[in-house]
Amino acid sequence: MQALLNQLVYFGFFQSLLLLFIYGFSPKNRNQIHGYLAFFIAVVSFGLVGKVLYAAGVYNYNFRLVSLSELSALLFGPTIFLFTRSLVKRNSFSKQDLIHYLPALVYVIFVAVYFVIPNDSVSIKRAETGELMRVIYACHTVGLVVNITYWVKGWQLLKAFEIEVQNELSYEPQTSFLQNFLILTGICLLVWTGLLVVSFGGFEMLERQARPYIWLLLVLIILFITYYGMIAPQVLQLLPIERQESRKYTQSKLSGADLNHLKEQLEDLMVKKKPYLNSKLLKRELAGMLGVNNPELARLLNENIGMNFFEYVNYYRIKEFVALSKTEKAKQLSFFGLAQEAGFHSKTTFNKSFKKLMGTSPSAYFNKNI
Repeated sequence: MQALLNQLVYFGFFQSLLLLFIYGFSPKNRNQIHGYLAFFIAVVSFGLVGKVLYAAGVYNYNFRLVSLSELSALLFGPTIFLFTRSLVKRNSFSKQDLIHYLPALVYVIFVAVYFVIPNDSVSIKRAETGELMRVIYACHTVGLVVNITYWVKGWQLLKAFEIEVQNELSYEPQTSFLQNFLILTGICLLVWTGLLVVSFGGFEMLERQARPYIWLLLVLIILFITYYGMIAPQVLQLLPIERQESRKYTQSKLSGADLNHLKEQLEDLMVKKKPYLNSKLLKRELAGMLGVNNPELARLLNENIGMNFFEYVNYYRIKEFVALSKTEKAKQLSFFGLAQEAGFHSKTTFNKSFKKLMGTSPSAYFNKNI
């Protein structure tokens, strides 16, 4: 089993090096990788170096090789957070971002001074007194606290982003890569936490035997990035959205009568010009057609209509879909084909919007009514 584990670690290590080589020396592929993601791959690669060298028997299986991998332990969390933030907020790297790596710098210095530099006699004496294990567990705890804190911050950014875009977009942006990336790294942190808890419970031998499998999760992350890089390299760039900074519409001077009049104008616009047929319709575009600004349209939708932009546009698309289903086109197209004619961009969005509005799935609805 150990031999198989070592082979998988070797594979993940060389796969990460291959990715870095491709992204570093191919101008075409260099434009398809996000800087923080490339750095994350480099961090994983460095983390695997010590394990690879130790498994290969280099330096007579010296424990310092394993300590070498610990130098990258606190780089994961900040990189995950900054990668997520750069996608959902479109923030580019700035020197101020380096402050997030300050804990990692302190940790690297401590690991080097305590584990790597001292000679074997000092390390053996620390192990005999139990000091070495206490420090190791303390390092694992610090690493987990820092990484989990940054992972949670990244996850909160993604969830807030998914709510926010429903006020700006009439379609769902492709966030599956980012969401799955966070889930996979979260699982890795969860396993790491479980092993630490097991060791505190007095099962040190079990924890030592299971610890190498954390490296398998790192290998899976590399394979996951490789998979997405092959099937959909565009997801490794910035999310394909037009993100607008919305001002608070509480400053709007529109009266109640003005809003009622605008509501009538908007409904007339939706019926006559059918802007919802544009599958990538943005709120600012609809606001321009109505002759108001973005915050004023947001106020109209939220206060007078009771829907966000995403819900409102897809409400008209559902109405268009139902109308199309009664025409000759329905005999020539599938459900999703008709949905695309009505302005939907994805099958998932269509199904979710239809069920939310009609209370049932499209197939069940038409089996019952037609």
